[in-house]
Amino acid sequence: MDIKVLGPGCAKCEKTEKIVKDVIADAGADATVEKVTDMMQIAAYGVFSTPAVIVDGEVKCSGKVPKKDEIRSWLGK
Repeated sequence: MDIKVLGPGCAKCEKTEKIVKDVIADAGADATVEKVTDMMQIAAYGVFSTPAVIVDGEVKCSGKVPKKDEIRSWLGK
C-alpha cells in the first residue's frame, strides 16, 4: 500500500503524517508513507486544500486532519 501525505509542512500536515504512521504501526499494515511538500505535485493530485492523504492514488482526505478510525478504514483493517 502506498500512502502519501500532502502538505507544505504546516503543523496540521505534520500531525497528519504522525497519525498516519502511528495507525500503520498499530495495525501492522504493509504500507509506505511518503511526505509530499511540493505544491506543483500536490496540485497534480487535484488537491487544493491541505493536509491531504492519498492511498494508492486515491484522495481519501483533504483539508483536515483525519481521525484514526478513518485511517484504519482506508487500510482495510
